[in-house]
Amino acid sequence: MRHGKKFNHLGRTAAHRKAMLANMACSLIEHKRINTTVAKAKALKQFVEPLITKSKTENNQTAEKGMHNRRVVFSNLRNKHAVTELFSTVAEKVGDRPGGYTRIIKLGNRLGDNADMALIELVDFNELYNAGKPTKKKTTRRSRRGGGKKVEAAAPVVETKADDSEE
Repeated sequence: MRHGKKFNHLGRTAAHRKAMLANMACSLIEHKRINTTVAKAKALKQFVEPLITKSKTENNQTAEKGMHNRRVVFSNLRNKHAVTELFSTVAEKVGDRPGGYTRIIKLGNRLGDNADMALIELVDFNELYNAGKPTKKKTTRRSRRGGGKKVEAAAPVVETKADDSEE
């Protein structure tokens, strides 16, 4: 029975799993994408997305709340350079996104042991996917009832012959 098992233990002890996920999260924040197995990528997604949310809310909160979020994230990541990068660059880029900060792309099987491999990346840092979508300002919708094209009344055209000779 699997009652109460909400996350993948990845065949590791709790300390090893926490250390591994912290190291993978630091690498993801630093490099913006990493290759790993599908199971580790899914576990990393659950680990890192709440941390990104905490980093994003620092700018909207008071100084005490922002410092508290920074300390909570540091207790999970244990790397001050990754925390600084997360709270400056990443939080600025994902500021308007309501969630879903990471994307998992399956790559196939690894040659050595046939493990399912995946690429996990931060969504807003992929220029290939974001380049195709033009970023235009939102405009309000307007009624089309009275806004049709108005045809200007053209002046009547008088045809004259250049070869007009009266005899």
